Amino acid sequence: MRNVICPSPLGASVGTDEPPRLERPRETVSPRTGRPLAVIVLPATPRSVPLLRRLAQALARSRQLSDTAEEALTVIVTELATNAVLHSGSPDLAVLFEADDASLTVTVRDGGHWRARPAPRCEGADMDAAFGRGLALVDAYSVDTSVRRSAEGTVVRAVVAL
Repeated sequence: MRNVICPSPLGASVGTDEPPRLERPRETVSPRTGRPLAVIVLPATPRSVPLLRRLAQALARSRQLSDTAEEALTVIVTELATNAVLHSGSPDLAVLFEADDASLTVTVRDGGHWRARPAPRCEGADMDAAFGRGLALVDAYSVDTSVRRSAEGTVVRAVVAL
């Protein structure tokens, strides 16, 4: 099961602070976590995003991942870090990379607070917006994605099949 912030009006609700959920069948990947590859904590500033992207690329190359897996990993890290920088209000963000034989998992944690969307997405109007497709991209590149929020911040986890 995957829990994602719904990128469409389906499942969107107004007047609640709960993120909408969208469930779809996906490729099965073991839920266990893998061996930690890297953990990094950086300021939640725009300068951190390219650093994290280069780290993801270096990890992919050191593990000799396919070009497809490398692209997935770098896009996911870029989008999740950008979301934390732009939307969390957190002073920093932490990124954990884990791997096993079948998958590579990226977890991004921030210390911000969830801000409910004031109204459901409007697909037609949102198509011309400069932002708003990050989690949809993460969802497209991963085989499992989860978003959890708490009083301590938001944790987003994305799994890339190898």
